[in-house]
Amino acid sequence: MRVLVAEDDYVSSLMLTCCLEEFGYEVTTVDNGLKALELIRTGEFQLVISDWSMPKMTGVELCRQIRKRPASTYTYVILLTSHQGTESVVEGLEAGADDFIVKPFQPDELQVRLRAGERVLSLESRDVTIFALAKLAESRDPDTGAHLDRIREYCRVLCEKLVEHGPYVDQIDGDYVRTVYLTSPLHDIGKVGIPDNILLKPGKLTDEEFGTMKQHAKIGSDTLDAALKARPDAQYLRMARDIALSHHEKFDGSGYPFGLKGQDIPLCGRITALADVYDALRTKRVYKPAFSHEKAREIIIEGSGTHFDPVIVDVFLQTELKFVEIGQGFVDDVPQSRRESNNNVTPVSHSILSRFDRTLTFAEALVTAST
Repeated sequence: MRVLVAEDDYVSSLMLTCCLEEFGYEVTTVDNGLKALELIRTGEFQLVISDWSMPKMTGVELCRQIRKRPASTYTYVILLTSHQGTESVVEGLEAGADDFIVKPFQPDELQVRLRAGERVLSLESRDVTIFALAKLAESRDPDTGAHLDRIREYCRVLCEKLVEHGPYVDQIDGDYVRTVYLTSPLHDIGKVGIPDNILLKPGKLTDEEFGTMKQHAKIGSDTLDAALKARPDAQYLRMARDIALSHHEKFDGSGYPFGLKGQDIPLCGRITALADVYDALRTKRVYKPAFSHEKAREIIIEGSGTHFDPVIVDVFLQTELKFVEIGQGFVDDVPQSRRESNNNVTPVSHSILSRFDRTLTFAEALVTAST
């Protein structure tokens, strides 16, 4: 990984360079904050070590300028300083610094703090990669539009309300909310294994075709499970797998793929199930019009205790105005030409081998995202 060092003292700059290269980093050095800012603007550096006191632009001002930039990726900044005390720490943090190292620095401490920065940056890459994979799978369906954006927002609203009260308080915390938000867009990733002539069929599916369509839950679960076996410590992959497998299970046991019932269905799957159904009801499809919020609300209430967990239905009713706002904020915008081209797709056959190869590719990508 590349590291940009902004340090006007030659000896300190040399020592930093030697340590960083020993740790395996590629190092670029500059002697003032203005030069550092110019290089950061190229987008080639996400990890920066800056001295606090420098000519032309101090490290603190460099932090401020970095945080003002409209950037697509995050820049992690470590300030190297001889300043000590609460006031200096507060000033640096307010400017946008992520961490501090006091001069004279210790190589072991420097390495630990750099690894912490890498973890933060890898989390950002993970989030983007996961959502990109979900979008790729969803792009095969011309009618999905902003479905993924709405799904994760609906799930977030339900989780945040469940944190406040009810029987699931002990199961949900801030990390849980964040992980559901991150992984719920992967709920239908198994659709990559469904033949186009079924997935894109503009009319009602036959019983046989619906049986094939239902396989997407297991395909998605197997894909994510393959990634999980390669990285068993990645808890977000575990939740993603559970969501993909269980978001079509029903509270009374009449769902698929395994007919799980009640509390046997993972909580994340029960949450995603309601969000997914609500969005499907509120969205226009080739086989149905978009239902009003009132109609969707009525259907969800009717499904309490059968299709849906009654606790989650109750939370939905407490947050329904937020659901309406989310629906209005993420409106589908699918070009008509794309709808027509997909609806006229020529049926294709999918061999077991091609399906396995596609699943493996997704699993490999997910493992990459977790490192």
